[in-house]
Amino acid sequence: MKKEQIRVYGMTLLGALSLILILSAAGLLVHSRKTDETIRVGFVYVGDSSTGYTNNFYEAQKAVEKAYGGSVVTIAKYNVPEDKAEVALQALIVEECKLIFTTSYGYGETTKIFAKAYPEIQFCQATCANANEEPYLDNYHTFMGRIYEGRYVSGVAAGMKLRELIDEGKITGEQAKVGYVAAFPYAEVISGYTSFLLGVRSVAPEAVMTVKYTNTWGDYHLEKECAKKLIDEGCVIISQHSDTIGPASACEETNRSQNVFFVSYNESMSDIAPTTYLTGCKINWEPYILEAVEAVLYDKEIEKQVEGTIYENDVGAGFEKSWVEMLEINEFVAAEGTKEKVESLIRDFKNNKIRVFLGDYTGVDPQNPEDTINLRQEYIENKESSAPTFHYILDDVIHVEK
Repeated sequence: MKKEQIRVYGMTLLGALSLILILSAAGLLVHSRKTDETIRVGFVYVGDSSTGYTNNFYEAQKAVEKAYGGSVVTIAKYNVPEDKAEVALQALIVEECKLIFTTSYGYGETTKIFAKAYPEIQFCQATCANANEEPYLDNYHTFMGRIYEGRYVSGVAAGMKLRELIDEGKITGEQAKVGYVAAFPYAEVISGYTSFLLGVRSVAPEAVMTVKYTNTWGDYHLEKECAKKLIDEGCVIISQHSDTIGPASACEETNRSQNVFFVSYNESMSDIAPTTYLTGCKINWEPYILEAVEAVLYDKEIEKQVEGTIYENDVGAGFEKSWVEMLEINEFVAAEGTKEKVESLIRDFKNNKIRVFLGDYTGVDPQNPEDTINLRQEYIENKESSAPTFHYILDDVIHVEK
């Protein structure tokens, strides 16, 4: 190669390298601008941080602030009734939120209407199942943890306590009664208390359950009164799918001559009911919320950013992604070996070894008596959505009181 050719070739190579460096630097600048961009993220809460359910979302909100610092400003609307969601949503839109999380089932219909009206804003609705229904919207998403897993494990812990009481002669098998304070007759609630009882019966097959509905998410006095009535009817284990500490207080105030123990939801009740609380479970909302915020920050699709089971514009996960967590175990009250059993069950769920909705049970849809189910053939919960769909009342073992 002649010297002139070498010189031209060298200049060409240097030019190409310079262009690559310039393009790379431009890419870094674009990435930096995305990183430095500030977005507003809104949250609509049915309660406030004094209730376990809302506080779990609030913890996720704080995690966003910690993780993204000046890149994200969060704005929250508290104590928003489910039929007043439009007021909170409109306020967050006025405040220029680019991403809005709505956190109660009853917000779903209104939130989707807003998503259709504001396609430039991303809306993420917890516990709902309407993201993949018409109208299908690119900017409307749903998400929820597979909480039946935690309910089942909690039920096993309760069943171990019942078995201990029976073995020690403190109650008979006929007295192995479970009481459940439930908010609404939604599939989410029915699935939860059914998986809880199936966990109980895996250890104490004598157990039966009575359910009382409050038809509200958060009424301390009503929840407490329902729990008291269940205790008066002879229930030995009390649990709940409602938002206040009322049921825990009712258990702790019960005369110690009665054998009454409590399993919580959303928050540990060891401080409220130190002599009756056993354990509990909750959904951990942080993984989804953190990853959804990151998706919006970097202009990515939410379902491609979030790790979980993807159902189009809906995402769910369980113990395997830490979307479901067990609460502390009160080892002073729980049956011996409860901690080890809980840890074993969590491992089995992570390895897909547990079949919850399977057994010698039949059930009926309370809204349609012609819709029945036989669990000799397994019902796969969360098969097509993150929100629970099991909605049958099991014959003979579950009684719903008006």
